[in-house]
Amino acid sequence: MEKPSRTKVWKMFDRISGRYDLLNHLLSFGQDIRWRRKMVRLIPDCEALEVLDIATGTADQAISMARSKKNIRQVTGIDLAEMMLEKGKVKIEKLNLSDRIRLQAGDACALRFSDKSFDIVTISFGIRNVEKLDQALAEMYRVLKSDGQVLILEFSLPAVSFIRTLYMFYFRYVLPKLGGIISGDKTAYRYLNETVETFPFGREFCNLLEQAGFIQVKAMPLTLGVATIYQGRKQEKHN
Repeated sequence: MEKPSRTKVWKMFDRISGRYDLLNHLLSFGQDIRWRRKMVRLIPDCEALEVLDIATGTADQAISMARSKKNIRQVTGIDLAEMMLEKGKVKIEKLNLSDRIRLQAGDACALRFSDKSFDIVTISFGIRNVEKLDQALAEMYRVLKSDGQVLILEFSLPAVSFIRTLYMFYFRYVLPKLGGIISGDKTAYRYLNETVETFPFGREFCNLLEQAGFIQVKAMPLTLGVATIYQGRKQEKHN
């Protein structure tokens, strides 16, 4: 399968922003909520953490972190899809989390933050959408403090062939139709399965994190491998 273009993909997400959360929960059978919470549990128990959530969308991951028992001082969420951000801001205000979460427009490939600004960098279901993957990983590394941690949650493919066959049937034929009917945008949900099928996962993605400079890189498959959490740490550099 040919890799779909990521050029201005944020425009597609703006088009489906009104039904994005509903579709996430329906099409993953509610697993996306559990996966996000599992990623939050991997955040270290340190004091007053500064967190950057890239491709934050409607802020589900940012909200999950801010509502957790982790000692997070502030979450900064960025995204190019400004209509998605507007949906996120409404949710944040309703939950009285405006003092803990700030959302702003931003590009994963050109982060407008100083070096070593954040203790944690997260991205959930967004890394496969960036236009220049190597550049995005390099930017994440740059803005992390020494010994800071990156956490990436992304769809992947099950290792067991029978499970993968069932999953791919759902992803190729059921999900695009359901997503198209509910969102009114058939293209968006065809794009989803195409990006998942052509995006590196497991050991291959771990290699990319290591090439970007991260150490102690791990992959944690979830729900029979249909999603994976990747962890990496920025190595302390001594003069």
